[in-house]
Amino acid sequence: MKLFYRFFVFLYPTIAKLISGNNTKAALWVQGRKNILEKIEGVLQNNTHPIIWMHCSSLGEFEQGRPLIEKLKTEHKNQKILLTFFSPSGYEIRKNYEGADWVFYLPMDNPSNARKFISIVKPSLIIFVKYEFWFYYLTEIKKQNIPLLLVSGIFRKEQPFFKWYGSFYRNMLQCFTHLFVQTETSAQLLASIGFTKNITVTGDTRFDRVIEIANNFKPIEIIEQFIGNNKVIVAGSTWTEDDEELKHYANTHPEIKFIVAPHDVQLERINECLQLYKNVMLYSSLMNHESLIDNKNKILTNCNCLIIDNIGMLSKLYKYATICYVGGAFGGDGVHNVLEAAVYNKPVVFGPEYEKYVEAIELIDAEAAFTVDNALDLEKIFNELLNDEKIYNVTKTNAGNYVKSKSGATQKVIEYIYEKRLLTIVSNS
Repeated sequence: MKLFYRFFVFLYPTIAKLISGNNTKAALWVQGRKNILEKIEGVLQNNTHPIIWMHCSSLGEFEQGRPLIEKLKTEHKNQKILLTFFSPSGYEIRKNYEGADWVFYLPMDNPSNARKFISIVKPSLIIFVKYEFWFYYLTEIKKQNIPLLLVSGIFRKEQPFFKWYGSFYRNMLQCFTHLFVQTETSAQLLASIGFTKNITVTGDTRFDRVIEIANNFKPIEIIEQFIGNNKVIVAGSTWTEDDEELKHYANTHPEIKFIVAPHDVQLERINECLQLYKNVMLYSSLMNHESLIDNKNKILTNCNCLIIDNIGMLSKLYKYATICYVGGAFGGDGVHNVLEAAVYNKPVVFGPEYEKYVEAIELIDAEAAFTVDNALDLEKIFNELLNDEKIYNVTKTNAGNYVKSKSGATQKVIEYIYEKRLLTIVSNS
């Protein structure tokens, strides 16, 4: 398996370069890593503060790690935070994140890069989020005896750790000082392969993050004007497959306001949404064109579907929903972040691909969410929630209670860090 892994880490950058001419994400991945070690070395050469290094695969993992970053930064101002991403979808959106002192792409995993990166950064504490396992980085970290935590880890029996051929992957787990996992099932799986110590079930730090977002909510005036006194369905992180299922209901219920926030806001995808939905307009058009603003009352009355063509608003938009639809679960990748919606005491609806997401399963079990297989199911659930006040009230209350009951993972990790004295103490003078 090690030979296969070496082949993978060699081949991945090669393929990325080959397709970068026609693939924006690949181009960003390649461009972002040009001379990356030299850039990091140049920025850090005069640093005299201890560094906490957090690594996230992408944006979703960042949201899990974010509460921990901000807690540590608030309580230990002399600690510097270095944040790395593997994916452009994380880095490009959060490269200016003010909670970290430095944000970089992670250099591709190989022995040379791992040694040089660690020697440049000299981290005193390292935190990997959810399921990032890079062999050469992990090996170098263990060799140098640097404390390494996995936060919000999630394990499934289908993963190679639990297969007969999985010794290579199991060796990677031995590099971690402590594994903080989301579920008892994950802990039991780890125990089945001999990992019975240094495991703590903390839950998912995303619960703390969405609660924080909800507590700091600020109204969006133009959205309130668009909604008026109408019932609202907010469809977040939608893919084409989601919009295909949603379009009939949106187009045949002009009395309901629809706010659609596509997962991808590139021009081609936005234009696709404009074609699928009738009586539609873009959020940017509503905000930026004076002629529209001057006639906004008429426009807002005639338009029942608003397409959000930017990144960053979705977690606030769910606050305005009567019902939240969360996208992704009509595709192979599965449902997106259902917690951003449920935290506001809102019923949540999503497609059939959600088995890998424990929070989606638990929301259904808590009678706080519904899964649908097609547009007919979707129409039935929407109508039931919109027309049966008793079912609606029970569902939304269950959603909010579920999120609140799962808070506290961040504090558990913080307490471990303090108890084990994993932070380098520096003078405040």
